[in-house]
Amino acid sequence: MNVARDQDRCRSPRRPVRCRRLCIVACLLALPVTAIAADATDAASVREMLVRADRIRFPAEAFQVDVVITTSAPDSDPEERSYRILSKGNDKTLVQTTAPAVDRNQILLMRDHDLWAFLPNLTQPIRLPLSQRLTGQVANGDLARANFVGDYDPSLLRDDIVDDETYHVLQLDAVDQWVTYRKVLFWVSAKSGRPLKAEFYAVSGRLLKTCHYLEFKTMAGAARPTRLVIEDALRTGNKSVLEYSAMALKDLPDKIFTKDYLKLLSR
Repeated sequence: MNVARDQDRCRSPRRPVRCRRLCIVACLLALPVTAIAADATDAASVREMLVRADRIRFPAEAFQVDVVITTSAPDSDPEERSYRILSKGNDKTLVQTTAPAVDRNQILLMRDHDLWAFLPNLTQPIRLPLSQRLTGQVANGDLARANFVGDYDPSLLRDDIVDDETYHVLQLDAVDQWVTYRKVLFWVSAKSGRPLKAEFYAVSGRLLKTCHYLEFKTMAGAARPTRLVIEDALRTGNKSVLEYSAMALKDLPDKIFTKDYLKLLSR
């Protein structure tokens, strides 16, 4: 059966519009089961690519990691800030500022789709958007919600050759409006599954920034990128470098991801 040929016949202007529509539907319904199964397999394999890349970036289990973020711009001195991240799944994350000393004990808490800031000088937490800038080119959601698989629907856009290696370019479309970015292009090695870079886009389709995943080292039982370089696409020369260290799997009780518990920590 040549479905494309049959559909061309269906679209013939000699047929009434209603007949053309019914004919095309009939052709689609006549697709063999193997063709439908192939599409499902392709979708499943693309999602598996994304899951694999996410698991390389961060463990599936609960974990703790330290990150130092150095932000630089052509017209100012570099600024360094440090954080400790506790993460459990893709819906529970705690980000605690550890340096500079003046900001120590500022805490971000993410639960499901909600993000709260706890500040020592305030009695009540402040609700924040994931897309709000945390420091430099780093948004709140970049640290609080780092896995892609739960927030985006992936599709295979194309394959690129970079330094003689094949990379799958995945297009990630946000599943809802609360996601940090509306679209992400994500380069994943066809051979190793390692991420190479990601481009982050606004609702308008404008490129916001590009992240490069570098210096893979063993942490928490796997080779992971320990240095991320995020370049601002809107302001040339502005960038943030994230350096991860001391990653370890942790048994994190749910109670630490609650507002009542964090009110005690932020005092």
